[in-house]
Amino acid sequence: MWMLVTFDLPVDTRKHRAQATKFRQFLLDQGFEMSQLSNYLRLVNGQDQFDTYSRRIESNLPERGDVFIFQFTDRQYENIVRFSDQSRRARRKNPEQIALF
Repeated sequence: MWMLVTFDLPVDTRKHRAQATKFRQFLLDQGFEMSQLSNYLRLVNGQDQFDTYSRRIESNLPERGDVFIFQFTDRQYENIVRFSDQSRRARRKNPEQIALF
């Protein structure tokens, strides 16, 4: 399953900009990939891992702004329609699972 974290954080003051940057860096450190400036994606292995990351995000929220966390299946991820520079992009495939021994 996939996690999508999307947010709208204030950047009107130096303090708010610093908090927004810190939150973005936190998401990158947690293994999220930036899809757009305020949209970050991560593959998770089930509901337990989703809940774990949701709690981590909750404990690192900036003092102001809106943060939303969505979850969706691999099939839904593969069916996302993407456009870039007015052209339809090819569908992405889910990454292969990696087995570590």
